[in-house]
Amino acid sequence: MINRMPEKLGRPCRVSPVIAGLVCAVWFVSTMPISEISATEFRPALPGYQFRFPHDHGTHNDFQTEWWYYTGHLRAEDGKTFGFQLTFFRRAAAPESAARNPSRWAIRHLYFAHFALTDEKGRRFHFTEKISRAGIGKAGAEAGRLGVWIDEWRVQADGDAHVLQAHAEGITLHLRLTPEKPPVIHGTGGISRKGAGPGESSHYYSFTRMRTDGTLLLDGASLPVTGVSWMDHEFGSNQLGSEQVGWDWFSLQLADSTELMIYQIRRRDGSVEPVSGGTWIRADGTAASLARDDIAIDVLDHWLSPQSGSRYPSRWRISVPSLRLTVEVAPTVSGQELITRRSTQVTYWEGSVTLTGEREGRAVSGLGYAELTGYAKLN
Repeated sequence: MINRMPEKLGRPCRVSPVIAGLVCAVWFVSTMPISEISATEFRPALPGYQFRFPHDHGTHNDFQTEWWYYTGHLRAEDGKTFGFQLTFFRRAAAPESAARNPSRWAIRHLYFAHFALTDEKGRRFHFTEKISRAGIGKAGAEAGRLGVWIDEWRVQADGDAHVLQAHAEGITLHLRLTPEKPPVIHGTGGISRKGAGPGESSHYYSFTRMRTDGTLLLDGASLPVTGVSWMDHEFGSNQLGSEQVGWDWFSLQLADSTELMIYQIRRRDGSVEPVSGGTWIRADGTAASLARDDIAIDVLDHWLSPQSGSRYPSRWRISVPSLRLTVEVAPTVSGQELITRRSTQVTYWEGSVTLTGEREGRAVSGLGYAELTGYAKLN
């Protein structure tokens, strides 16, 4: 949704020797003071950007940070249901310093990936992560077309479809996602604002409804699965402001073929950043931007993580009065926390949710994903 890469990545040298060099390198890149990186080194996300598809599905190396974010819901033939998340992050080193080093081992771009599977009926959550660098073939992203990978994890274009594959211990996912609506550009003027200052924004678009087919290998059983997915692609160069501590983000797919993306950025004083907002996507694929004052998010319950000791919101009432929409959103499984010690060094909650409520006086239901950052004690 927004810049998910942390401003600081914690203590990355406290990891296995195999990845210590990579993690310490990304810590150095990510925590370099802004004053040491000139404004001309990375391109800011400014109003007036004109998206071009499918060209913009590829990498944008003149921006410092970028991610391709897939979440979705799967159903097997035996009725079992699953949520999944597969995310690739790219983080660039300062281009001037990278240009001075001709070695193919020079750190120009670092790549991270998170893969999670929620077994909703089995009440289990699986998570694994990767980190690698570009330049030696282990990770990379194509320009001008969809293609990003770390080792055997990858996303690539096949015509209009997005083909995903990832593997963890005892789990293999291979999916084909076909957009049912055109890409939706969030915000106004080609940018999605994260703060009031110049460049405190990103270029952000989504495929909000993607027909999904494929295979899930779990516990030795190969399960044909179908479902619906959501894809976010976002790129920019600025971190969140010093007074911003985290965000709550929701992607909701209603059973009436409409979708809702909303986010609120939380500030240290307990207030919500005024530029928070969202997008309403109609059944025909057209979209309307929503401002902060158009949305109400009320927390109804909390969940305490036994792993991190962090307390997260875990049930919400979301209202958009202009749409005559009120829904209650709840996790399918409470424990969907990601503790990413081996990659981004961030602890956050992201998981599958369900929704029930009313729109225009009629009952409505649906599925979605929620992401909660800035609540954890382990960051």
